[in-house]
Amino acid sequence: MLGFLTNLYNFFMQNTTATLRMVLIALVIFLPFYILSKWFTQGLFDLIYKISARTESELDDKLILAFKKPTRYLFLLVGLYLALIYLPLSPDIDVFISKVFRSGIVLLVAWGIYDLAGNNSFLSLEMKERLNIDDMLVPFFSKTFRFIIIALALVLIANEWHYNVNGFIAGLGLGGLAFALAAKDALANIFGGIVIIMEKPFSIGDWVLSPSVEGIVEDITFRSTRFRTFDQALVTVPNSTLANEAITNWSRMGKRRVSFYLGLNYATPVDKIEKITQRIGAMLKAHPEIHEENILVSFEYFQDSKLDILVQYYTKTTIRGEHLRIKEEINLQIMKYLQEEGVSLAFPSRSVYIESPISKAEGAGNLS
Repeated sequence: MLGFLTNLYNFFMQNTTATLRMVLIALVIFLPFYILSKWFTQGLFDLIYKISARTESELDDKLILAFKKPTRYLFLLVGLYLALIYLPLSPDIDVFISKVFRSGIVLLVAWGIYDLAGNNSFLSLEMKERLNIDDMLVPFFSKTFRFIIIALALVLIANEWHYNVNGFIAGLGLGGLAFALAAKDALANIFGGIVIIMEKPFSIGDWVLSPSVEGIVEDITFRSTRFRTFDQALVTVPNSTLANEAITNWSRMGKRRVSFYLGLNYATPVDKIEKITQRIGAMLKAHPEIHEENILVSFEYFQDSKLDILVQYYTKTTIRGEHLRIKEEINLQIMKYLQEEGVSLAFPSRSVYIESPISKAEGAGNLS
């Protein structure tokens, strides 16, 4: 750098008159590019934007917005490069200027692609639509892609200035390995979060049951998922744990089952049992909030102290409050049927037979 400044100083001190004349010509070369960057670029992009607004594709609109500022600085860079090349500088200075120019081109292109990879950019929107990626993953992939762009730009610039890129990359690999080992749990949670977001076993607001927790999903991040339990406690579970567990999503039930046994007294006549099962079945089939094709009402078991009638049906709603309301309506109607038919429900009972003292004495006399 010191040699470059020395050569530049010597150039301006050799012939002042000729130098001033060449500097003025260099300024004249630079001036049109400055005007192009200031006014022409603005007008050109406004015209292109109006034309692109008529098309259905968003690619041209996003490209214009992403490369508008880099193009403006590109005109300045080209003008400055041509102006400096015109000056009769030393070969070392010319080489230095060429390297700066090429590095600037790399930076401007990387700048445009960097803006194109933003959260609301064309690349992110296309990736979301074509790969069916969740909204939460778009910022993650956008930042990853931007990091790759910056890394590639730095590698190209370092290569332009003849730095040993291979050693730098090898160092990054070893450093990355050490970092990965140190942050193993954090990385496991992040990848677990990606799996959860992409596979979508649950969404915010779902009622979820797992070996770790049961509750309503409140928030999903890359590191953890927060649940609100039915006791109103907030439970945070690492994503790596959830990704390796069986998850039951009750909110995604298409219908909700009710199944129980109606225990009748052993004294119930057969015709009453048949009538009760028929009336309950007809009532369930006529109910507008119950799936008609999944109804089961049948006398199934002889138990120790009762006759079991299986009652099974599915409610169309899966919302717990509505489900309980329908279940209550059905239960009350069944009780009315039992009262109308004079049938009583059984309860656990035991018959005890007590032998009288006279019987005992007679038995003893017979033995003697």
